[in-house]
Amino acid sequence: VGGMVSFEVRESGVRVGFRVRDLASGLEGWLAHVSLASGPRIGKYRVDIGVFESVGVEAILHALRDDSVKVVVVDEVGPMELLSHKFRDAMYKLLDSGKNVLGTIHYKCDDPLARRIRSMNDVEVVEVTLDNRGRLPSIIYDRLSRSSQ
Repeated sequence: VGGMVSFEVRESGVRVGFRVRDLASGLEGWLAHVSLASGPRIGKYRVDIGVFESVGVEAILHALRDDSVKVVVVDEVGPMELLSHKFRDAMYKLLDSGKNVLGTIHYKCDDPLARRIRSMNDVEVVEVTLDNRGRLPSIIYDRLSRSSQ
């Protein structure tokens, strides 16, 4: 498994930003934070595209080059990530690579990349709900097991 995940960071119960992590190396950096002085703004956060590209996009590209990586994780395709042209390019390469991709798409995302992903014949979209989120690991495992046969 390779790729990248992003996750929220809270301080005193208040969300202050999001970090991005390379699953292979463990390298992390700030994707966005409320107190960044520069960068594009999404809501109350400023996005650090340079850090995102050096951690998140590089994680995707590394997973693409590594033949031992059978599943590439991309969490997530959303407004912050889509600010990066390098992310878009890496995603199109990944989608054309034939590798298994486990990804998340922000539910409000109507970008051409998100539309392409949703319309692909070999893509299964599973909506996360309160009812199914506890079962998602087993649902995903079952789907990936079937796709690798």
